[in-house]
Amino acid sequence: MIRVVLVDDQPLLRSGFRALLEIEADIEVVGEAGDGNGGIELVRRLRPDVALVDIRMPGTDGIAATRRIAADPDLSGVHVVILTNYGFDEYVFDALRAGAAGFLVKDIEPEDLLHAVRVAARGDALLAPAITRRLIDRYVAQPPPRDLSGPLRLLTNREREVVVLVAQGLSNDQVAERLVISPTTAKTHVNRAMMKLRARDRAQLVIAAYESGLTAPRRS
Repeated sequence: MIRVVLVDDQPLLRSGFRALLEIEADIEVVGEAGDGNGGIELVRRLRPDVALVDIRMPGTDGIAATRRIAADPDLSGVHVVILTNYGFDEYVFDALRAGAAGFLVKDIEPEDLLHAVRVAARGDALLAPAITRRLIDRYVAQPPPRDLSGPLRLLTNREREVVVLVAQGLSNDQVAERLVISPTTAKTHVNRAMMKLRARDRAQLVIAAYESGLTAPRRS
């Protein structure tokens, strides 16, 4: 059972999301909060698999809430998905850096919401390849690179290849096909790279790849 917490200051939106999610046999909404502080306390108490968090709320916003959740080692199994009214909200980049696994637009289709929750719960890629590339192209133009030279040296050549492909938006199956290895082996390489680069999830691995200079955004 996938356990979900909803954090949004709009009761109507929370009710709508709850109704959509709880129709599914494998998803349970275990709690709701109307602000960031309440959401953080709820997540700490309930330890959900997925927290859907509004990016803009009075007081503690979604970015601050995400940062505090991501910084808590006891909450490493919680995948934060940011909710936004806009497809490319300027604050989405800050949310990804803070530790969010990805983001969803609030007017998302019901089937896409359900798919996103299941994908986030697995810790797999939440952003579609095209969206990943557009996000990263805009994201990396802003912050200075982090010094990840130490952790990068821990990566094997194969793990470096895998990280570059993940940063291009490829799924594990696509990585496996490109490198002529099994999907299980590709997933193992991804997981090991995440551990060595201290990435909470796949989205953080993509960011680390660009911030470290391991790969660079494509320019049209």
